[in-house]
This record gives sequence, structure tokens and C-alpha cells, in this order.
Amino acid sequence: MTNNTRWRKSTYSGGGNNNCVELDRRTNQTSIRDSKSPQIAALTFHSPTLDSFINAIKAGRLQ
Repeated sequence: MTNNTRWRKSTYSGGGNNNCVELDRRTNQTSIRDSKSPQIAALTFHSPTLDSFINAIKAGRLQ
């Protein structure tokens, strides 16, 4: 990741305890990391692929 990474914490995190994931969303890629261990490598996905995966979860198509 470059120094211009802009990590964003989930609004569902509740704040304070740092137990959630953070995202850095770009046009063509989205990186995800554990806020408890930000020094560990992030997972990076092609944004449209990750969007399809999240939409399938929301729609209940994955079990």
C-alpha cells in the first residue's frame, strides 16, 4: 500500500474498542484489514468482484 491509503472504519463498529475491519476503497481495488492488527498485511480485491460478493451475501445467495 502507498502512503496515501485512506482507511475507513465501518459505521457498525461501535467505536472505541477497535474490533472491526477497515476499508481502503479505490476505483479498481478495495483493501481490507483488521483494525486490531493494522500492521499485518491487508487483503486486496478487485472492487467489482468484491461488490458482487457483498451483494450476494446481502441477498442471501451464499450459505
